[in-house]
Order: sequence, then structure tokens, then C-alpha cells
Amino acid sequence: MTSPPFKPTLLVIDDEIQIRRLLRVTLESEGYKVRETETGQLGLQEVAHQAPDGIILDLGLPDLDGTEVIRRLREWSKVPVLVLSVREGEDDKIAALDAGADDYLTKPFSGRELLARVRAVLRRTPVSAEPAMVRVGDIEIDQSAHVVRRAGVEVHLTAKEYALFQLLVQYRGRVVTHRQILRELWGPNAEDNTHYLRVHMTHLRQKLEADPHTPRHLKTDAGIGYRLVDV
Repeated sequence: MTSPPFKPTLLVIDDEIQIRRLLRVTLESEGYKVRETETGQLGLQEVAHQAPDGIILDLGLPDLDGTEVIRRLREWSKVPVLVLSVREGEDDKIAALDAGADDYLTKPFSGRELLARVRAVLRRTPVSAEPAMVRVGDIEIDQSAHVVRRAGVEVHLTAKEYALFQLLVQYRGRVVTHRQILRELWGPNAEDNTHYLRVHMTHLRQKLEADPHTPRHLKTDAGIGYRLVDV
């Protein structure tokens, strides 16, 4: 018996439970794996933690407008985004596409067209665009398996520690500001709570650096943020 072909994982971000159920049935019938959230902020956290292969996004979310979700997402991720919205206006479509959406489909929709649009955005933005395995010194992150190793030994990271490290990996060599990290990992109301970040960065260095007090890879830019460097 041959194995079924691989199907990517799709994240549905929509506050209507009926739509989420319909999308799950439609997508799973074609072999896709489906995750779902009902708010923009939870969706951003899910992307950081689970790295889905594609996103189906509603614009009318209870906490953030979907266009703002796309803008924030595009600061650190190239994951394909298909907007699925009742908004039919040209201005709404242009704003979403300019923010970084890959395609736009209005509700109500047919299952066949939805599946065709999903296949199209996944083809245009291959899931292999970002390397699955990234190495920095003796640290490596397997982004497909969500596993981090140091000197070949798997290191257990909490969900927040993994999300923080993955964010730094995506921007490796560049400074990621405190505010950006806090916004993406803890939400817009946490942008001033830098103590959250210091605690998690301390734990991350203890687990990944040979000398946590003199880190070689997880660098601090005083008063600005953090960066991951390969030396």
C-alpha cells in the first residue's frame, strides 16, 4: 500500500465557529491538517509556535483587523495567507493584498474554489522557501519538527522559549526589538513588559549557550532588543 501524499498544515483564523467547522470539513476531506483560532493575536501566536504552511484569514476579527494581522505577520514570516472575508469592496481587497496577503476570496464561497485558491497560494509561496534546518554554531533548529538541539543533543524548550528562538532565527543577524518580540509573543498590551522577555531570554541562554553569562549567539543590543549571530 502506498503512503498518501503529504498535505500541509493550514491555520484558520476566524471568529465564526460555523465557518471554522465548514473549513475544517472541506480541508480535511482533501487531506490537509487543520488548526484554528478565533482571534488575530492567538493566530499570530499559533504561527510563531506551530509554523503552519498556510493561513486562511478572516478580516473581521474581534481583537485585530485582519489587515493588521497580515502587516504584523509580514514583519517576520513569509507564510502564505489567503483572506476569506465578507468584505467585497475594492479598497478592502487592495488593502489586504498591499499588506501582504497572497489571495482574497469573498464569502460565501464554494468548496472547490477555496481548495483551488489554497493550492494556488501554496504553489506561489513554496513551503520550502525557509530552510527546515537552521544551524548557528553548535545550535540547530529543525523547524519542521519543532526541535532544537545543542551539540547534537535535543534541548527541551517551553512553547514561549521556542517561539522566541524561532523569531530570532527568522531575523538572524538582525536586531529584533523588545517591542516587536513582546507584541508577537505576548500581545499588544504587553509591549512595555520587558521583564517577561528578560526572564525568557535568561532561560534560553542557560539552555543554549555554553556560557550563559557571556553568550556567543544570543546577543543583547542594550536598550533595543536581541539578535542571533553565528560566530
